[in-house]
Amino acid sequence: MTAPRDLRLRLPRDVRLQPSREFATTRAVGRRLVRGCLIANWRLLPEGSRTQLGVITSRRVGGAVVRNRARRLLREAFRLTQHSLTQPAVIVLVARPSIAGRSFAEVQRDYLGALRNAGLLGARS
Repeated sequence: MTAPRDLRLRLPRDVRLQPSREFATTRAVGRRLVRGCLIANWRLLPEGSRTQLGVITSRRVGGAVVRNRARRLLREAFRLTQHSLTQPAVIVLVARPSIAGRSFAEVQRDYLGALRNAGLLGARS
């Protein structure tokens, strides 16, 4: 049995934030919160819009392998909780150098804590 279409835990391409101006706008006008191994930037969207995610990893995080792993961990944390968000938003996650070597559980804990502090997380998570 498959999950209802809107509750599938997929991360389609249209959810990923692409143009660099969208990253810049969210970082400039949106709200910001630092939590553990990540920095969360977000701006709310009108009801009915689709939540989008952008992930930034600079070279300060580490080599290519470490940066790619950090991006995968942050996208996975978002993917698992995307349907629990209280309202649509553009979220830009910036990996901090401390993310290197962390487990998924530690990254997810920081991510969930940031969303709770931001008031973006619903009761189901």
